[in-house]
Amino acid sequence: MTIPTLITERLILRAPHIGDFPQYEAFMASPRATFMGGPFDQRIAWGMFSSDVAMWPLYGHGALMIDLKGTGTCIGQVGINHGPLFPEKELGWMPYDGFEGRGYASEVGSALRDWAFETLKLKTLVSYFDPANHKSMAVSARLDGGAGRHCTCAGRRRCGVPVFSVKVSAAVICSSH
Repeated sequence: MTIPTLITERLILRAPHIGDFPQYEAFMASPRATFMGGPFDQRIAWGMFSSDVAMWPLYGHGALMIDLKGTGTCIGQVGINHGPLFPEKELGWMPYDGFEGRGYASEVGSALRDWAFETLKLKTLVSYFDPANHKSMAVSARLDGGAGRHCTCAGRRRCGVPVFSVKVSAAVICSSH
């Protein structure tokens, strides 16, 4: 399985490599990981990073690192999760510290969503949120996300906090489940 490289106006979404782990680990150990159930220690961060990479051969999708086009600076990650902790395919994004508020999450979310609908022929994706994560909810709304529903399955098993899932669709807003 070849992991795709996606290019947007300002960004390059590329396969993760081992050199990405220190910055990923720092994000996961920081208070910024709170909405994901963190902060996490190195062991948990490594498991999450490895899972993000392993999704590609297992499901045909996974995580991509986000690089600034002009400099090559890695500014975060975007991915589609699945497996026992994600009963529905989930589109997620995590801009690293200092790179929020610039439209990057919407840009990469849109690019990966469109790739998934076109290449994988998916009809919908969901995004799971802690109810207090207003920034991610705003990104989902920009990606045509519908009204949230309370999730009682994946979110509780994954991180112990209730979350909302929002349908993210290029064509239809759907939140009825």
